[in-house]
Amino acid sequence: MNTITLEQAEAGIGQEVVSPWREVTQAMIDQFADATDDHQFIHCDPERAARETNFGGTIAHGFLTLSLLSATAFETVPRLEGSDIGINQGFETLRFVAPVKTGSRIRARFVLAKLKSRPSGWVEIAHDVTIEIEGSPKPALTARWLTLAFVKPAAARG
Repeated sequence: MNTITLEQAEAGIGQEVVSPWREVTQAMIDQFADATDDHQFIHCDPERAARETNFGGTIAHGFLTLSLLSATAFETVPRLEGSDIGINQGFETLRFVAPVKTGSRIRARFVLAKLKSRPSGWVEIAHDVTIEIEGSPKPALTARWLTLAFVKPAAARG
């Protein structure tokens, strides 16, 4: 896992990192439907979705696509040196732009938009995020994602 210092992160405001592609499968969609009790046919019934929608089949839940930000961030965004904990604060903005069809590949683009260190050791972080759909002119979603990271003081890290 790539780590950077707080100073390096501050110098990186405005820079972009891009996650690897990942496929959104029907099995993922079905598991998400079971976890959230959202079994709407556009997500879980490929034949009916093909017959009754213009999607050509099932699509991922918007919140499934959103939830994949955690995994894509973990594998892509460098961690702050001395930080063992990160907390999701939510979203300043969030727009679902285009549906993710089953079998599509997506990836996330993270642009560090803001970083503010608090005297307590907590660091406020804002990323402008876009989840792209391979081959699509429109992204699946755009958002400003707010998180907190706790950076231990250097003396405590030893």
